[in-house]
Amino acid sequence: MDIVSALFAENINLRPVPGPSTRIDLTGIMFSVPAPSAPPVTITPHLIVLIRCRPDEPGQGVLEVVYRHAGDPDGEPVARNVSPFNVEPGKFTYRLVRGELAFKEYSTIEAHCRLVPSNQVTTVPLTLIPPV
Repeated sequence: MDIVSALFAENINLRPVPGPSTRIDLTGIMFSVPAPSAPPVTITPHLIVLIRCRPDEPGQGVLEVVYRHAGDPDGEPVARNVSPFNVEPGKFTYRLVRGELAFKEYSTIEAHCRLVPSNQVTTVPLTLIPPV
């Protein structure tokens, strides 16, 4: 299995189209977010991870997302989420991961996404910026 995409987003919408096929509409893709107030502050953004299962694979896996401060990939995690999933072989699935991210200052936290037991890691940054 593979991670096809991982993004912080405001919304996901699935819609059928002829074929049969499905369209995935992602809105509000973000790589930075204004703080709701001055740090320290905790935010809870949604991370959407799209996963592909090849036809010859069993369709069972575990998605692990570890949030770490940028520049400190081996440091203490800010948050962690582990989510088992099933997907029909030859199809796609998605996981909506909501992390509670504590920022002590304006900085960047990275979501390190991995399918267990694979060593492939997809990293997605999110930067907290000053309020508008």
